[in-house]
Amino acid sequence: MRFGNLSYLFLLWIIPCLVFFYIYAFLKKDRLIKEFCGSELFSRLVPPVGKGRQKIKAFLIVTGVLFLILALVRPKWGFHWEDIKRVGIDIIVAVDVSKSMLAEDVKPSRLERAKREVYDLCAMLEGDRIGLIAFAGTSFVQCPLTLDYGAFRMFLDYLKPDLIPTPGTAVGDAIRKATASFSRRERTSKALILITDGEDHESNPLEAAKEAKKEGVRIFTIGIGKGEGAPIPAGDGSGGFLKDKQGNLVLSRLDETTLQKAALETGGSYVRSVTGDMDLDKIYRNDIRGSMEQKELRSTRKKRWEERFQWFICIGVVLLLVEFFITEGKRFHNP
Repeated sequence: MRFGNLSYLFLLWIIPCLVFFYIYAFLKKDRLIKEFCGSELFSRLVPPVGKGRQKIKAFLIVTGVLFLILALVRPKWGFHWEDIKRVGIDIIVAVDVSKSMLAEDVKPSRLERAKREVYDLCAMLEGDRIGLIAFAGTSFVQCPLTLDYGAFRMFLDYLKPDLIPTPGTAVGDAIRKATASFSRRERTSKALILITDGEDHESNPLEAAKEAKKEGVRIFTIGIGKGEGAPIPAGDGSGGFLKDKQGNLVLSRLDETTLQKAALETGGSYVRSVTGDMDLDKIYRNDIRGSMEQKELRSTRKKRWEERFQWFICIGVVLLLVEFFITEGKRFHNP
């Protein structure tokens, strides 16, 4: 036997309270009648048949309430097997963790803001698998595609600029890594959300986007940061900013053209995030769930226990109805 909601068991305290109440009420009633008329008339005023029916009525009420409380606990026994299929889309989020993501033109920083937005995305998911790639000058799979959103959030927590020692922003490498992380058997239901703030002149992201398109991957790019660029914190606790060999501030600027072309090449879209709002809600609900084909991600059989609370409700109501129609009998004997 199984139970659906054991939290209602605390209501069982009502049963001993009812039993105590009826015992107290019967004793006090007898005592008051004896004080009023004396022991000699007591048996005539309270015949044994009447007292017996009073006890039966009390028993029916207590038992009926007990069955109603047990119905709230939702007892279950007996089961059948049910086939459960989960359908959705494979989504990989690639997050730039280069030092430029420490820039604070987006509060509290570009990277922290990106992580918060991805947390919100995770809360929107409707049965989709999600994976995580961290990239800078190179990239690696931080979390493979999974239905365990708790594990995904845990890996997301570990994203930091010192996670990848290789400097730079290899967008093309991140696209290739994501493409290889998807199943090669399907040509649909694969989406890559790419969040970055920097330029890429070495890893050829447009060529990588063409390769992704052949594998059925749609890319949605998000450029985070201001167009005029922002200084990069040194990250050494001094409060200073990175400088080049000539002593000039190093500014992180968006290469929006490349990100737009990479997205459009695969039928995706580009969003520029200046204030930190990445519009992931729209990307997910309209562009991914609204237009991409879903596939079966997992099929399992689950043991489904049969609910039996209806029997307890029926018995409880019947007992209370029987109690209602039982009379206590005649009050007085004929002289």
